[in-house]
Amino acid sequence: MIPWQKLDSASIPGTTGELRLMRRGAEFSIMLGDNELMNSRLSGSEEALARLSCETIADRATPHVLVGGLGMGFTLRAVLSHLSSDADVTVAELVTAVVAWAKGPMAHLFDGSLDDPRVSIAVTDVAELIRGARAAYDAILLDVDNGPEGLTSHANDRLYDLRGLEAARRALRPGGVLAVWSQGPDSGFTGRLRKAGFRVDESRVRASRTGRGARHVIWIATT
Repeated sequence: MIPWQKLDSASIPGTTGELRLMRRGAEFSIMLGDNELMNSRLSGSEEALARLSCETIADRATPHVLVGGLGMGFTLRAVLSHLSSDADVTVAELVTAVVAWAKGPMAHLFDGSLDDPRVSIAVTDVAELIRGARAAYDAILLDVDNGPEGLTSHANDRLYDLRGLEAARRALRPGGVLAVWSQGPDSGFTGRLRKAGFRVDESRVRASRTGRGARHVIWIATT
């Protein structure tokens, strides 16, 4: 078996955690400690996050979409494939090195999406963009952690607590959608979404595009 090779590592701002970019042949993995945050073989649920979100705003003219988390680009590529040519997509990525990895060793996974004129990259905490916005976005997609319980950073909890969800609702235009990816279910989070004033649909989707692998959860919350 081909061994894993560490290509690079990067600290997560505001934490003691460190991300590691690993490669084994043509396969890439981003690790935090013993936890695999993402793998280049598994893109099904990220693509479903984009598809379900974009279907909800399909009738919007010049939609503005905020994507929290660059990762391996699966969500971004899927968003672009579903949106019109006049869309505006902002990707917020907290870790500068992840952007460098996207333009370097993982560039082929992004398949030119970072050069798409619809895309802008903001190296910042997506929570800051959300809190500073008022009726700015048609959709907000959050794939910044393993779910509503922050793993990479406890600061991510502020995205998923009641105040964070209320801020997301204010940042959305009427009829907008907040879409959240999670490794697993969380009934408490579903309740907080409803308390924040969202209508909520919860979907379970396979991690793999082949319909195999673990089931992940996507919340589609509309205003």
